[in-house]
Amino acid sequence: MSIIKVLGRISGSLIVLLFTASALSQEVRQDPRAQVFSDGFPYESKFIQINAQQMHYIDKGEGQIFLFLHGNPTSSYLWRNVMPYVEQVGRVVAVDNIGFGKSAQPQLDYTYQTHYQFISQFIEKLGLENIILVVHDWGSVIGLDYARQNEKNVAGVVFMEAIIPPSFPMAGPPGGPDGLFAKFRNPETGKDLLITQNVFVEQLLIKGVLTRNLTEVEANTYRAPFVNPEKRFPVYVWPNELPVAGKPSRNVKVINEIGAWLKSAKTPKLLQYVSPGATIPPSAAKWMAINYANIETQFVGYGRHFIQEDNPEPIGRGIVDWYRRNFD
Repeated sequence: MSIIKVLGRISGSLIVLLFTASALSQEVRQDPRAQVFSDGFPYESKFIQINAQQMHYIDKGEGQIFLFLHGNPTSSYLWRNVMPYVEQVGRVVAVDNIGFGKSAQPQLDYTYQTHYQFISQFIEKLGLENIILVVHDWGSVIGLDYARQNEKNVAGVVFMEAIIPPSFPMAGPPGGPDGLFAKFRNPETGKDLLITQNVFVEQLLIKGVLTRNLTEVEANTYRAPFVNPEKRFPVYVWPNELPVAGKPSRNVKVINEIGAWLKSAKTPKLLQYVSPGATIPPSAAKWMAINYANIETQFVGYGRHFIQEDNPEPIGRGIVDWYRRNFD
């Protein structure tokens, strides 16, 4: 075979290789996580009366109970792409906090203590026993405080981006004295930002801290409870409930008690964390691995705070793997 023919064949092969590489490059540029995201909510809505108010929840499956608790300004919708994995090993229950999601929005103070009362009564009225709590944000405070006070009814806890030591209580607001949370807690600016402008929903949740873009369906689902500014008061209250600079003292006490319980309780614990994170950066996860009793830690990807919208598959599979190691 002549050298010209050999070079021609090599050249042709290189062209095919380059086109193939180009096509693969286009595929790689697509988010490889895309298939695990769904904007649908494949669960039947149920309602229960708590304190004469209607609370929305979902309840599917049998066996070990996993109770999912959310924070500000989300709802049970946050867990929609995590729960299908957990359904493989048990019964998933997720509730919308009072004032959030599809739950009622009565005129309340919406303090932590009010939210805790609604959730503890929800658990009692639904007859949930031997629970594994899966919690996030303010749902972590509610859930871990419940576990502390009702240890015999809690089989285990899974927490992520939680409001607990060592990150909280804080000496000053997240982001410093000139940051957004300081403005949220300032009576002169907080209501304008959180109620008039709806900044927590529009900027922090929908556009601010995710590694992907939400679909319009997803964004509108999160917007839905707060379309009317008169319904945004619950979102306004939560930043003011953060234990910062010793206030409110009632919540400083709660979160310090949770921290002490996490250090001593034999209850199986799973921390799922991301990088860089927000309330639990990798440095805090390392501290927890050393200081909290009977705990496993799992790195579940990259993100900041609403990590269920970034990494539902590793979160869901991680919970299942931990459960099978510790309970099956």
